[in-house]
Amino acid sequence: MTGPRQVGKSTLVQQVTEGLGVPVRYASADEPALRGAEWIGQQWGRLVESAVGSHLANAAAAGECELFYWRERNFEVDFVVKAGRSITAIEVKSGRAPLAHAGTAAFTQVFTVHRTLLVGGDGVSVEAFLSQPVAHWVEA
Repeated sequence: MTGPRQVGKSTLVQQVTEGLGVPVRYASADEPALRGAEWIGQQWGRLVESAVGSHLANAAAAGECELFYWRERNFEVDFVVKAGRSITAIEVKSGRAPLAHAGTAAFTQVFTVHRTLLVGGDGVSVEAFLSQPVAHWVEA
């Protein structure tokens, strides 16, 4: 959430998230101790993944698709989207990343996947992904 300073944004976010009953990660740019570039990079990665997840969750809440996360041993897929009979595995990266990911490869060995999608890194830009409806990315 962004906006003018000292108008209650942080308080509002904290009050709303306390009522959700789910784990929430809160980061503020107003922390008194300036942290290093590594911390900023970690936060950026979390923000990018959260933005993509929110876009997908909104589509799921509207009944356009179902949204899942997959993990098996050390392999994971950030988002698994089921739209009708179509399954799309989505990996999100905030920086440069290879086009092939071990988690996605493991997932495609277990499930019949319509499409795999890398958002960010060397794949589809985050801006392009967020600017299109989820159906654009997950339907045949």
